[in-house]
Amino acid sequence: MPIEARRHIRRMRGGAQSHLIQAADGQYYVVKFKNNPQHRRVLVNELIASVFLRYLQISTPEIAIIRISPEFVKENPELKFQLGAQGAPVGPGWHFGSRFPDDPDRIAIYDFLPDVFLRQVANLHEFAAVLAFDKWMANADGRQAVFFRGQPRPVKGDPRPGRFFALMIDEGFVLNGPYWDFPDSPLQGLYHRPLVYEGIRSWDDFQPWLDRIRHFPEEVMDEAWRQIPLEWIEGEEDALEQVMQKLMERRARVADLVGECRRARSSLFPSWK
Repeated sequence: MPIEARRHIRRMRGGAQSHLIQAADGQYYVVKFKNNPQHRRVLVNELIASVFLRYLQISTPEIAIIRISPEFVKENPELKFQLGAQGAPVGPGWHFGSRFPDDPDRIAIYDFLPDVFLRQVANLHEFAAVLAFDKWMANADGRQAVFFRGQPRPVKGDPRPGRFFALMIDEGFVLNGPYWDFPDSPLQGLYHRPLVYEGIRSWDDFQPWLDRIRHFPEEVMDEAWRQIPLEWIEGEEDALEQVMQKLMERRARVADLVGECRRARSSLFPSWK
């Protein structure tokens, strides 16, 4: 069931023009709206990708369906999109929420870390994992991540407190965003800081995620489908079914797609011989 929006916090950066909202469960969510400027399909992409990432055990925020009531829209006139010189209101209904790690007044979230701190990220190895994921899912955007001190779950072999932890975010342009196709490009889906790939030495660094993708169960795809609100896909059920079928067919190609990325930009993987 959706969670009611209770308090508007602020507008966030990005093409979808998300907003940070506190919901009735007391948690904070970065909310992408159904009538966002990029297309309602990016909400479907976000939800599917989040379910898949959690199955693959790649760190990503918890998600929720957030209900925006007509009253909430009326009480918060800043809840709108900027389209050129014009403003457009957010429509009431069910929207996609990505949970913020904590109270934004208590925790600092970084979308960039200098290399000296990036080397200290506790789960830096997950950038290899999410590269395989992004190749499978045809992510047409660069890999997005945020960082904060502390971690939402224990990291094996990491006894030091206060280290940075990465969460993989912003999956709206998997499946090539609103186009729902797979125009594979070797350099799509890469994170903009090459340091995250320096530790990759062999195909072993992509395990166990390559195997998990290759044997990805249809049941998890069904689980993701069941969570999508009908108002997000009304009239597009057949198109979504075709996309999901193509994802199943692509499972065996992921290693080849990663290999193409390596050949196209070998300097990104200096330790991979």
